[in-house]
This record gives sequence, structure tokens and C-alpha cells, in this order.
Amino acid sequence: MLHRLAHEPEARALYLFPTKALSEDQLHEFHSIVEAMGSGIRAFTYDGDTPQDARKQIRERANVVLTNPDMLHAGILPHHTKWTKLFENLRYIVIDELHTYRGVFGSHLANVLRRLKRICAFYGAKPQFICCSATIANPQPLAEALTGEAFELIGQNGAPAGEKYFVCYNPPVVNRQLGIRRSYLNETRRIASELVLRGQQTLVFANNRLATEVLLTYLKDACARPPARPDSVRGYRGGYLPRERREIERGLRDGDIRCVVSTNALELGIDIGSLDVVVLAGYPGTIASTWQRSGRAGRRLGTSLALLIASSAPLDQYMVEHPEYFFESPPEHAYINPDNLEILVNHLKCAAFELPVRDGELFGPHETAELCQFLQELGVVHHSAAAWHWTADSYPADAISLRSVTSDNFVVIDVTRGEEVIAEVAFPAALTELHEKAIYLHEARQYQVERMDYDGRKAYVRQVECDYYTDAIDYTQVKILEQFDGRALGDAAAAHGEVRVNRQIVGFKKIKFYTNENVGAGNLSLPEQEMHTTSYWLHFPGPFLQEFAHLSKDDLLNALTGLGNALRTVGSLLLMCDPRDLGVALTEEIAEGVERFEPKLHLYDTYPGGIGQSSPLHGMTPQLLAGAEELIRNCACESGCPSCVGPAGETGHGAKQAALEILTRLNAAISR
Repeated sequence: MLHRLAHEPEARALYLFPTKALSEDQLHEFHSIVEAMGSGIRAFTYDGDTPQDARKQIRERANVVLTNPDMLHAGILPHHTKWTKLFENLRYIVIDELHTYRGVFGSHLANVLRRLKRICAFYGAKPQFICCSATIANPQPLAEALTGEAFELIGQNGAPAGEKYFVCYNPPVVNRQLGIRRSYLNETRRIASELVLRGQQTLVFANNRLATEVLLTYLKDACARPPARPDSVRGYRGGYLPRERREIERGLRDGDIRCVVSTNALELGIDIGSLDVVVLAGYPGTIASTWQRSGRAGRRLGTSLALLIASSAPLDQYMVEHPEYFFESPPEHAYINPDNLEILVNHLKCAAFELPVRDGELFGPHETAELCQFLQELGVVHHSAAAWHWTADSYPADAISLRSVTSDNFVVIDVTRGEEVIAEVAFPAALTELHEKAIYLHEARQYQVERMDYDGRKAYVRQVECDYYTDAIDYTQVKILEQFDGRALGDAAAAHGEVRVNRQIVGFKKIKFYTNENVGAGNLSLPEQEMHTTSYWLHFPGPFLQEFAHLSKDDLLNALTGLGNALRTVGSLLLMCDPRDLGVALTEEIAEGVERFEPKLHLYDTYPGGIGQSSPLHGMTPQLLAGAEELIRNCACESGCPSCVGPAGETGHGAKQAALEILTRLNAAISR
């Protein structure tokens, strides 16, 4: 690309990175090459942090524009007339970190690229796509699904790499009857603080925001004594303000910061220098993510260590007991569903805003006539002169977030000394983290939420000193809207289809630091959230349950809850997806004409419209049920533990045996 730009000064290129931090990092690298060449090639980042007075100059003068999918979607495509010079001369579109565009984010990006290609064609350009991916099983099919273009794969890796040790550590069992192991967070604290005190620059990955902040609190306490210093330990996650994140990245490169506790925000290839050790607090959910995270240590030629500390979760235990699965299996396939109707229609609205949709025009592979008629009924487009024109006053791209269910976020305002914005939190997470009386953790400081302004999307917090944090309790109800397919399993049945999921935060627990004791609880009444998605379910009618008449209704519910935990673990392995992409719910609804208790156990997609998990799960019913039986039967605990059906204290002491009985019966029906 540099060769083309050096010989054709008017040519243009567009680089897409999944995060702003990565754009800045790559711009710095790009400039160093251009300066060494002595070339006049001009490259700039264009994102939400770009000053207003610089934007016009960038549109006019930049040979290379580095941006992210969100800015392309909401800031460039809707204003394409200001970017005429770029689109008329666009030769290359480079999509970096291709493996991150999976699930809902990838489904959105595929539609953004359909809009981008449509605008390029309008200006007479046909740019070449170049995609770069880290560890993933299907880079070429994913690139082709995202762009709708044919690709050639270059798969030989010639990058230099130093010697790396990869250690899987399973914390010791402290209660054999209940199958409870020593806390993985406490073990992470113990090992990471030892590494820091021995002078190793360490990056600790946690799997969610709460675990990140709890670990950060522990490690700051542990490093309060010399030779370490508490300010040499920092946190890093989405929600921190950009200034804080740049400061932490710089501190890592300079060596001033000796330990960072991060969510997956540092998983991507931002240059943070050469780290000695990566500690993974819990299995990240996918083989690809595990290799990505472990690769942050030893990026030069020195010896490095990656240490995976397993939690009691079934997937963690499976990985640590079967390391050959991790080391010998290929990384996961990335799946997208760009034709998810909810996502597709939203991007067709944006396309109509950008350019009228001509009669007979395709959007990707789709006919647009019926969809445009639907938009006309909504009152946002009008048919005239053989095309559909946008007529609404609204700006459609503003209402669509590429990364989540909703584009809303909550702003966190600290009122301890005046009012200061300290963070932002995505809408779904805000309901569990910013409810009134919640303890919000930020940079290992505790803030109590004094008021949640739900309509204004603000949370007012005050700094406090306390020895506990809070964890929300939610209630989920699933209702079947339409069944797509089904199969009999003796008297029981398996099926998949469209469902409505209603979720409500109903309370919270107070959990003590270090001991994890429950020291209190509270009730909440937040607005219910509703979502349409797809689900796979098992139906247990009366005749099937008669075989289990020796179990009380509570024991049966506990067994099915435990069965759901095991099915989600095995399902995420079969689908090669993150377990958090699958929700589990047990419904007890009494349908019309049903006189007795006939529960359904759901594994549903946790994204609106679904991302295509339920159909393959239904097709793999025999493997799913056989795998769940093997998982539970081979677990060494006596009556249920976090590694199989869940802790006996939550699912009851008979849940393991009862879940095994149910699975044995289902598997026998399949083998017949």
C-alpha cells in the first residue's frame, strides 16, 4: 500500500481498527516508517477524539485515514458528500484484528461494509480489501462473510518469538465433599503480587469488570509495602476515560507501571512494550482469546511466562483437566449473522439516509423491495422516481450501537467534592452495577451509588471506605413465540425457535472482600428489559416426569437448574463460543390445556435477534446430552460442585444424581 501511495499521491486508503487506542498506536508506527522513507504520505486518525478544527483538513488532505467501525458507521458514511476526495480515490480498505468481528459486532460490521461498498460504487471506486487476523480457525471464510468478496489466504507466520512457558494451575480443593477449591481470585492475588515483588512486569487479565476491580483492590493492598508501590499497580478496562487509558499504556511502555489488571480491553495488539508475565484469572472462554492474552508477554525475543489460573467454573475445570484439548485443538471459528433481521433493517435505514435505495437494488444478497415497504409503513422512507428516499427527521446511525444491544450508556458522576465525571458504563451493565446502594468500584476506590437517574442515564456516586462490594441478582423469564424445528427424545423433546426474554434486576448481595462472605442483601425494582432472540430448549412433559415421582418439585427444579449449568458448558465447547453468549433459563409457565408442571430448559442467544447459535445446538442434541452426562459423571465431587451442576448449596445436595438420571433417560431415548 505504501508503494502505491508513494507512486500515486492522489490515492487514498482507509484503515479500520476495532478500538481508538489501536488506531493511535498504529498511526505512531505508520509515521515512523513514512519519516524513514522521506515520503510526503499524510496519515491521520479520525475518531470521536479528533478535534473539530482538524476534521476538514483530514478530509481534504489525508492519504490514509485510520478510524474504527463506529466512526465509519456514524461519522463518515452519513456525511459521505464531505469525503468526496477519499471515496473517489479509494484504493485500499484494510481491516485489522479481523478475529474481533464475531457475533453481534461482526454482524453489524458486515452491514456497515455493505453500505461502504455501495457508497464507493456511487463514486466510481472499487477498492481492494486487505484483512489481518490473529488466532482464529476460519480467517478466510470470515473475511468473505464480512465483505462479500473473494480472498486469498496468506497463512505462514514469520514473526520472531522468544521462548514461552505456559502453565495451567488448578487451585487446591479445600472441601472435597462440596468440590470447593481455593478462591481463584485470591490465588491470582498471591501469585501476581509475588511476581511483582520479584521485579517481573506483569499483566493480569480478568474476565469481567467486577473481577478486575476486586483483583485491583487486592493487588494494591499487597503492593503497599516496599519494594513495590501502590501507584505501580493500575486497572484498565472500558469505562475508564481516554486520558486515563493513554496514561496507563505509556506507563507500561516506560516501565513505571509494574502491574496492570485488565479486562479484554488490552487483548488487542496495542504496543505496551515487552512484558515478562501474563496471568489469566480464569479461562477467557475461547482458545483464541487465551492465545491472544498469553501473547501479550514476550513480544520481543526474551523468555516469557503465561499462567492460567482455573476457577471452579466447569469450562475452566475441563480445560485444566484436559490441557491436550487446549494445546491440540485449533482455535474457534468466528460466526456472524449479518442477515439478523433486526440488524439488517437498521442498516438499511442508514443506507437509505446516505443514498436513495433504487428499485431492484440489492443490499448484500437481499432484495430490498419488501424491506423498504416495511420502512414506508414506519413512516421513514417514501417511494418516488423509482427509488426509496429517506423522509424522517431522525438521524438513523445515531440510534444504532455496533457493539451492544443499545447505544445508550450511563455517565458516572462523583459528587464527593463537586461534580466530576469519572466513568461511563454501557446500558446493560449499568443496571447491575449502578443501581441505588450499589458499591461501584473504580481504580480500586469504592463509591456508593446515591441516586440513579434512569431516564437521564446518569448515576451519582460518593466515595466511601467499606470492606464489601455488591453483586446484582436478576430474574429471567422466557416465552416461546415460534418453534422452527423439533425432535422427540422419548417422552421428552428438543426444539429451537424464536423466544421473548424478559429480564429484571430484583435485588443485590453484599460480599466481603477477601473472605467472599455474604454480609447483607437488598431488594430492587428496576424496569424490566425485554428482548426477542432465538433459543434451543428441552421440554419435559408430564409422562416423562412421572418416572421421577420420587423427587419433590423443588428437587426436580434443582436437578434441571444443575442440568442447565452442565449443558451451557458443553454447548459452548461444541459451538466454540464464549459461555456468556448463551443464557440459561428454566420456565415453569402453564400453557393453555396443560394441567400440570411441564418445565422447559432454555439455552438462548444473549443478543437481540440471535446470532445463530440455537440451530446448530439443536442439530448437535446427541453430542450435547452425551457430553453433559460425561461431564457430570466424571466429576469427582459427591453431590454437585461448581465444576459440574453447580454448588450443592445453590442446587441442593441431590441435584447431581437427579440430573444424571434425567440425562441417562434422554440419552437412552436417543440411542433407541
